[in-house]
Amino acid sequence: MKKYMETLQEMKSYLLLWGTQSFSGLGSAMTSYALVIWSYTQSGSALMTALLMVSSYAPYVLFSIFAGALSDRWNKKAVMLVCDTVAALTTVVMLVLMRTDTLQIWHLYLINGINGLMNSVQQPASEVAVTRLLPRKYYQRVGGLRYLSSSLNSILTPIIATAVLGLAGMGAVVAFDLLTFAAAFLTLALAIRIPEEEESQDKEKILTAAREGLGYLNRERGIFGLILFLAAINLVASLYEAAFPAMILSREGGSEKALGMVNAVIGMATLAGSILASLMKTPKSRVRVICNSLLFSMSTENFLLALGRTPVVWCVGGFLGWIAIPLMNTNLDAIMRLRVPDHMQGRVYAVRNSLQFFTIPLGYFMGGFLVDRVFEPIMASQDEGSILTGLFGSGKGSGAAFFFFVIAFLGIAVCLFFRKNKYIWKLE
Repeated sequence: MKKYMETLQEMKSYLLLWGTQSFSGLGSAMTSYALVIWSYTQSGSALMTALLMVSSYAPYVLFSIFAGALSDRWNKKAVMLVCDTVAALTTVVMLVLMRTDTLQIWHLYLINGINGLMNSVQQPASEVAVTRLLPRKYYQRVGGLRYLSSSLNSILTPIIATAVLGLAGMGAVVAFDLLTFAAAFLTLALAIRIPEEEESQDKEKILTAAREGLGYLNRERGIFGLILFLAAINLVASLYEAAFPAMILSREGGSEKALGMVNAVIGMATLAGSILASLMKTPKSRVRVICNSLLFSMSTENFLLALGRTPVVWCVGGFLGWIAIPLMNTNLDAIMRLRVPDHMQGRVYAVRNSLQFFTIPLGYFMGGFLVDRVFEPIMASQDEGSILTGLFGSGKGSGAAFFFFVIAFLGIAVCLFFRKNKYIWKLE
């Protein structure tokens, strides 16, 4: 008991930050979930819905390489507070537009773009804040806790959002989002002190600092290899995310209820994986855990989503696809924190974000375009007794199922290719 109390004391500031930010994340996730359903029902297009994420990630990726240098120079706490405030204001604007019946999809693209810009500055600041709030011995546990909150939000978001939407409407969802923001903002502002260090590069030019982040990755070929690996995986994952709501909402056997059910099961899977990641000892090979976790995920979920015809099969696929992801992320996070010096983390994480996440808006756009313009037309042209119809069914949504079958092989190929990268294995 004494040991546990000491641990809690050492992690007190982080746990307070983690808890309130996770609560705020639940509110934001509920709003995003409701808007995805709203946008798809308005347009019926996978591409139009996918562009919501494209508009969010594009400015994030483009600005991240410079944002890390700014983050290293600015007060971390102030950066987080300002970015959270801007995000809350955009939510208020969205609510006003919706209440006046003037909200259009392009408004959401603009709002998401502003939030993506804020995230590009906030994310490296929060990464460094976590490093400064915690002793090194808790890095493995932190990765598990972060996925614990993410998985709980994944479970609760579709359940609570659907219930609140049905009972009180979109205004109540946004009100809950703003309430959670207020709780997180006040806690961070009044109850948490993030240590700040005197940086010798305070007068250094932004481009020079950003170039240092790139130079570090050029020297650390193993870290650079991992980033490229995750960039390729993010491409596959964003193709998946672009097609996912289109298939579940429009395919025979699918519905808003089915979408919520599968998302809730995915949350349960990440919760189970997070608990496992938090409790397990440091593995002998972090790289092996990363590679095997991703290969298992890519080899299971997409096939079951493609070939399944009922929510039960889709739920099984979601569970298998996400159970190992927290193990992967926990070990990836630990490698980054242990290998990258504290004074370089802001700019290195920012450069990592640009390189690792630039494939996400590309994948969302490609996924939405391919489903709407290629795979759905292919399936619509099939005869009733064709092989493709036998595998993936017919009608709207069957093209998205065919698309999942294709990206399953793409994901496996990515894992096998990067598994041979000698620089990644040298991280051991």
